[in-house]
Amino acid sequence: MHFASNVVRPPYEARSVYLQVTSGCSHNACRFCTYYKDAPFAISLENEIIEDLQELRSYGIPFPRIWLQGADPFLLSFDRLKRIAELIHTYLPFVKTIGGYGRVVSLRNKTAEQLRKLKELGYSGIVFGIESGDEKILSYMNKGYHANEIVPQLSKMDEAGLPYEVIFLSGLGGRGYGLDHAKKTAEALNQLHPDRIIIAGLTIFPDTPLMKDVQSGEFQEATEGERVLELKEFLKDLNINTLIDATNASIITAIYGKIPEQKQEMLDRLQAIYDRYGEQGLRQARESLQAI
Repeated sequence: MHFASNVVRPPYEARSVYLQVTSGCSHNACRFCTYYKDAPFAISLENEIIEDLQELRSYGIPFPRIWLQGADPFLLSFDRLKRIAELIHTYLPFVKTIGGYGRVVSLRNKTAEQLRKLKELGYSGIVFGIESGDEKILSYMNKGYHANEIVPQLSKMDEAGLPYEVIFLSGLGGRGYGLDHAKKTAEALNQLHPDRIIIAGLTIFPDTPLMKDVQSGEFQEATEGERVLELKEFLKDLNINTLIDATNASIITAIYGKIPEQKQEMLDRLQAIYDRYGEQGLRQARESLQAI
């Protein structure tokens, strides 16, 4: 199998089979990210994809889903994604669905009609790391797109009926800015219909521009208490039908459930944790997690 870097996927895709169609990240300039620093962006050659599909077929084990590797394989053109799906179904006819990561900009080169055709070819559960709906945060973190693009671009997925999920990055606004971050992101998502909202927590890694900002005092991390209140505000403001999945290892106050059905239950859990542990207890929980 051709893998230029480590496999990166959501936790719940652990049982999927992985096929590299791109490597690295086409943007690779977010101030907080280190995932793809070891692999320059590249698009896999078709013969490499075929070789990998032949190897997967040789295992003799049918599996229902393939997760495309790379930071944003959905950036590929409609024709290229169509061809990849055709190859997958030719060599692995038992595969039912195809997933992968995308960026908001991955949809600029596709129409809703093209996305509808991709759905018919098996694409489903595409994960978009929008991180925030706040223009100030997106600009500072150098995400490479603007807040006012999120709804128009992802609305194409809704129009096509192609299932997708989004990532909200808790703490991304830093100290004192969590509530604005939560409100503006919820405001954008309330205009969309993601099947799942994955909530992860900002972790500041060494050798990133954001770590340098922390060291210089330009950026201050949100406190643990602020992160809990930010999650509460985010949930409170959401009024769509979706699944909340805040079970990532970076979240010390894990919550999981459907809204609106379980919204109050999750809000109550967050408030109970905040009341019981306070800032000091939450900080100790974070430090014990980082020590593992």
